[in-house]
Amino acid sequence: MNEQTAPSPKPSPSAEESTEPRSYRLIAGPCSAESREQLLATAEGLKPLNIDLFRAGIWKPRTKPGGFEGIGKEGLTWMAEVKSQFGYRTITEICTAEHAHEALEAGIDALWIGARTSTSPYAVQEIAEVLRGVRVPLMIKNPMCPDLQLWIGAIERFWQVGITDITAIFRGFPPPPAMTIDYRNAPYWGVAFEFRNELPDIPLICDPSHIAGRREAVQTVSQKALDLGFQGLMIESHIDPSTAKTDAEQQLTPSALKSIIDALIEPRGVGNLDDIRLTSYRTTLAEMDNLLISNLAHRMIVAERIGALKRRVGLPVLQRAQFIANLKEYISWGESVGLDPSFVERLMTLIHEESVRIQQTKCA
Repeated sequence: MNEQTAPSPKPSPSAEESTEPRSYRLIAGPCSAESREQLLATAEGLKPLNIDLFRAGIWKPRTKPGGFEGIGKEGLTWMAEVKSQFGYRTITEICTAEHAHEALEAGIDALWIGARTSTSPYAVQEIAEVLRGVRVPLMIKNPMCPDLQLWIGAIERFWQVGITDITAIFRGFPPPPAMTIDYRNAPYWGVAFEFRNELPDIPLICDPSHIAGRREAVQTVSQKALDLGFQGLMIESHIDPSTAKTDAEQQLTPSALKSIIDALIEPRGVGNLDDIRLTSYRTTLAEMDNLLISNLAHRMIVAERIGALKRRVGLPVLQRAQFIANLKEYISWGESVGLDPSFVERLMTLIHEESVRIQQTKCA
């Protein structure tokens, strides 16, 4: 496939209902291509939004077996029909080298690498070899784990085979058990900010659907992304979300999506870079504080269980020697990461006192 060029897309139609142009890119379409009728009806419904790319998952990697894993190659013909009938540029997810071959042969205009695939360097490299010498826009979602270098490494593998039109997609991360959030995925906006610091020339867009996990929260996440300087949104839209075979809770009808887009407040002009940075840092601190409090709550649950066990085996709640030994380790570790020893001592003493209180009151 050397020296191939992805087929030239037709320009998107001008939407009569559109007003002034958006300052950000908008990618929309169903989570999964389920039927020809579903795809064409959704594409028809999205016409007023004048989207930049029409998305649909042809292959759908699922966490557990037994779910709908995509219609497969047949759906590529439906995507071609969407492109021909509505003039949309199309994009789909590729998970294997074979998917890459088939998507290119079907005339898909752009490709994206999903979070599960970007987590695997071997899978990324195999796909990169297929795309060597091919000029095609490529989007890469952050990996499943908040590992910045793994995300950057995936991008570098495609750079090495000559892919230069690359966009990064931020879709958040599965939250740790101790973290309580209102969304499906923890945004960890701080990872996105660090990505932007490392690769400032790579466009960064947001996937509010996968962060939110429910349609009611998509607008809030979308607005947050625009406020934080993201350059585009990828939002899932289905003509009838109640019948969707994947991610039904987070998909929006085209008309509901239009209402959200119309309500979003776009940043005008470049803005004050220091203001954006300050907002970014404050958002990162808020995320860290949320995780800190969630971990403390989880710690107290464990402390209560320890208290119940102590009572059952006849041990006293307060074991001073054990705490002193632990405290020395905490202080040493804190110093190694730049924390003041007296701060660590005060903090861990306070946490220990609360653990003892819980064990004495709830396990008596």
